[in-house]
Amino acid sequence: MKLLRYGPSGYEKPGALDKNGNVRDLSNIIVDIAGENLSPEKLVELSKADLFTLPQVAAGVRFGPCVSGTGKFICIGLNYADHAAESGLNVPPEPVIFMKATSAICGPNDPVIIPRGSEKTDWEVELGVIIGARAKYVSEADAMDHVAGYCVINDVSERAFQTEHAGQRTKGKSADNFGPIGPWLVTKEEVSDPQNLKMWLRLNGQTRQDGSTKTMVYGVAHCVSYLSRFMSLQPGDIISTGTPPGVGMGMKPPTYLKPGDIIELGIEGLGEQRQEVIADPE
Repeated sequence: MKLLRYGPSGYEKPGALDKNGNVRDLSNIIVDIAGENLSPEKLVELSKADLFTLPQVAAGVRFGPCVSGTGKFICIGLNYADHAAESGLNVPPEPVIFMKATSAICGPNDPVIIPRGSEKTDWEVELGVIIGARAKYVSEADAMDHVAGYCVINDVSERAFQTEHAGQRTKGKSADNFGPIGPWLVTKEEVSDPQNLKMWLRLNGQTRQDGSTKTMVYGVAHCVSYLSRFMSLQPGDIISTGTPPGVGMGMKPPTYLKPGDIIELGIEGLGEQRQEVIADPE
């Protein structure tokens, strides 16, 4: 299934994409794409619904974040060897973990907002993993039992805030609209191999990132298991699993986002995003 949330920001309704690519309203079946509705049992129940009997939503509707009620937005750094190389860093001996504020979450086509004082706002296409069942001390063999599905993420980053200021990376990752997710939560049965998905990003029509999840250092199952050693993972939590090479920081000379830029990105089978870059109006 391709689950989604649609409508004005803060007032999204649950929906699903039918086989013809039309949005169907799930409001009479579930309240939201969140919490217990992400459990394996509930997803099986949802999969039995005849989408063609449900109300069709008008074309052109805004897509919101594809999951609601996220408690933790966890990122894995330097998880592609070729991206680590372009950053001038070694592949870490264990997954690098940092947090992105949940207030950064926005819809897949909402604008990317350059925060006040930013000079180095950057792009990163990433595979998102959405947790469906509580995970604590799970083995790698059992880790996928706790995954609801996958989505596209643009892990927008402010490199100066991230690397040139004291402290942790979080301050460079957490500005408003630095976390576009969606358009859909694609449930895991539709993704035969999350470690073999093409991913890409274009800036103003020019390809900047052209990679695949097969070059990920620490795969999805490993990341879920590893994280569950240090914190319990709850339904709706998001893991952003790292980016392939081609980010602005790695270009020669480095190139960063500016108002008016258009970012387009996608992952095979998981949909596409499109964002206009704007200055922070506040």
